[in-house]
Order: sequence, then C-alpha cells, then structure tokens
Amino acid sequence: MAGARRKARTTIFQALYEIDFTGHNSDDVVNHLLAEKRLSEENNAFVRQQVSGVIQSKQEIDENIKRFAPAWPVDQLPAVDRNILRLAIFELLMDNKVPISIAINEAVELAKKFGSDSSARFVNGVLSSVSTLVTR
Repeated sequence: MAGARRKARTTIFQALYEIDFTGHNSDDVVNHLLAEKRLSEENNAFVRQQVSGVIQSKQEIDENIKRFAPAWPVDQLPAVDRNILRLAIFELLMDNKVPISIAINEAVELAKKFGSDSSARFVNGVLSSVSTLVTR
C-alpha cells in the first residue's frame, strides 16, 4: 500500500506541476496522467481528490508558504518545490488524514527525486514549521 500511495502522490505532484507550469485544465491533466498510470481505483480517487483539494485551497496554502518561508515569494520558488509544498501543506492542514511524519517524509522524498540538491532540506524545514499548526 505504501508504494502504491507514493506512486499516487507522485502522480498528484506531476499533475499540480503541469497545471501550475502550463495552466492546463486540471481535469484534463489528471485524466491524462491516470490513463498512463496503473493505479487502483482507490488511488485514482485519491489523486482526483487531492488535486482538486489543493487547487481549491491554493490561496490558503500559498499564504502558509508565505508565512513559513518569508524570504521566498511563492511565485519565485522553483515550481517543483512550490507544488510539493502545496500538496504536503494540503495534507497537513486541510485533509488531516495522514500522520504528520508521513506527509513530511513523502514530500521530502518527492523533493529528493524531482527537486534540486537543496530542495529536500528546504521542503523539510518549511513543513516542519507548518506542522506546528496541526492539531489532531
């Protein structure tokens, strides 16, 4: 399950990145990516739910990025880091279904895989600060 959920999160990140970078329609992007992936129906639903949730909560999520990474204007962050943070902050603050340590670890793993040499450390630092807001 953990490997399948990581693959789903990678798909979510890829969708968010494409939507952010190109402005493509979110439903079209998700449909295209899910057609390429071999995810379970449960994980397909998870991808759709998370992408939709991040998009709907984007303004609130970006406010948290501004608050906890004030030296980095959101629009000037690398698109990879920005969208990893959006997904993880959504999971931490809005979705509340994943333990804090898992949400942060999954984001750091995405940053290691897709980001720059400093992405994992940056993402971990921001999310550790954001996690202080979590009340579960």
